Amino acid sequence: MLTLLVVRSGLTEYERQGRIQGTLDVPLCEDGRLQAERTAEELRDAAASISALYASDCKCAQQTAAILGDRLNLKPKSLSKLANLDQGLWQGMLVSEVKDKQPRVFRRWQDEPDAVCPPDGETLQDAKARIGKAIAKIAKKHKVGAVALVLPDPLAAVTAGMLADEQICDLWSPCTNGHSLWRAVQIETGSAR
Repeated sequence: MLTLLVVRSGLTEYERQGRIQGTLDVPLCEDGRLQAERTAEELRDAAASISALYASDCKCAQQTAAILGDRLNLKPKSLSKLANLDQGLWQGMLVSEVKDKQPRVFRRWQDEPDAVCPPDGETLQDAKARIGKAIAKIAKKHKVGAVALVLPDPLAAVTAGMLADEQICDLWSPCTNGHSLWRAVQIETGSAR
């Protein structure tokens, strides 16, 4: 059995402002660095069992992974298939702007994100297929133990929901489980999605 630790990258200034980040390459803000430090402390107890650290190729995930890797004595590996969800023309906009300009699409995105594709963006089905390929590759290489995946939101929420067979909810609210920026999900190595 393989345990995947889905670690949400630390906060960016875009997220703090309520902007849709998507594939825009935004670095961590100071609060994001502090979140990454706290997450590294939380994961330190599990460090003996974490055998690898993979990250999205965006700045915020790379910076978070560097902090975790330093604390956990692991070298982060970047995977392009773990790139954040492409939210097309919505990227850079405030969530409130999308809500005001496209209220019906916004409501549907909130209620049924699988049924909406942001203009010039990526569908959740396409993102899930891409994530599934990355996880299958990781599961083939690491059959047991624990592997950490550092991902920006909403990709972290999509990945954790997909792995746990849970319905994906509001993708523009940080996926923090109320307190923690990481979540452990066990998968069968022969049945990675």
